[in-house]
Amino acid sequence: MTQTAAPAAAAADADTAADAEADAAAPGDAAAPGDAAAPGDDLAPAATLTAAQAFDALYTFAAPALVRQAYLLTGRRELARESVERAFQLVWQRWPEVAVDRDPAGWARAAAYEYAMSPWHRVRVRHRLPEPPPVALDDRRLLSALLSLPPVYRRTLLLYDGIGLGLPETAAETEASTPAAANRLLYARAAIAARLPELAENQELRRRLTELGNTDRLRAAPKPVVVRMGSERRARRWTRTAIAFTVLIIGSTAFTLHTAADHYEAPQVPATMVPGAPPRSGPAPLSVEEVELRGKLRTMFGDGPQRLLPQLR
Repeated sequence: MTQTAAPAAAAADADTAADAEADAAAPGDAAAPGDAAAPGDDLAPAATLTAAQAFDALYTFAAPALVRQAYLLTGRRELARESVERAFQLVWQRWPEVAVDRDPAGWARAAAYEYAMSPWHRVRVRHRLPEPPPVALDDRRLLSALLSLPPVYRRTLLLYDGIGLGLPETAAETEASTPAAANRLLYARAAIAARLPELAENQELRRRLTELGNTDRLRAAPKPVVVRMGSERRARRWTRTAIAFTVLIIGSTAFTLHTAADHYEAPQVPATMVPGAPPRSGPAPLSVEEVELRGKLRTMFGDGPQRLLPQLR
């Protein structure tokens, strides 16, 4: 496994160097989806901004490109828009953590990718219905080829060839080793080239990915204030739900403690017949003489000295 992965990583690194030289030789090429200036360049004054203003700046910078990238991952316009909205809601909830991250846009991108590629979307009714494909035939063929790749290979290809991340960064974001990410990238490129031979060149593949992400008409992401308000509403709803469940558990525990037995009661052993013992029987009914004797005894003095006096007969 190590002997085969090392050549793949070397090949991918060689492709990276060649692509970098080609990019330097052709500075007028269009940028990849979401690959503009570094996030830190536009967000450099964020230290003097409030949290809401810094979040709005990050959202304005990264959200449009993330919608296009999520569309390339899923092939669904509404899901792409929803993924970016949910990702930035999570960013606002964890803003103290995201604000000090070295790549806030990358943090949001990872959250959007994870939500977009969640397998739970398959059980949602709204995502079972087909969406209209791109208008151009070449775009439809490329999108179909992308969606035929396994999700992790599709994500690796988009990060490396679509956005322009380096191989180590792509491996880190996909939670894989560098040789594994290189193998995935080579496999994805080969699969795309098998279906679309005109995209065998890496530069042409990057250009087409950029065009596919930019030409398809996608709904704009909601405004930053809408995302922040939605995040706060979601946080309040989850907080109330957690409080309600906590109260329910406490009430159930108190009811159980109040109604449960406070001491141990040994269970009654069922009766069994002892072999060889005579059966229990009550006294026989009195005869006539015994009944008369009992009546006579009851009429006699019950106590006193007269009981000790003999009767002469």
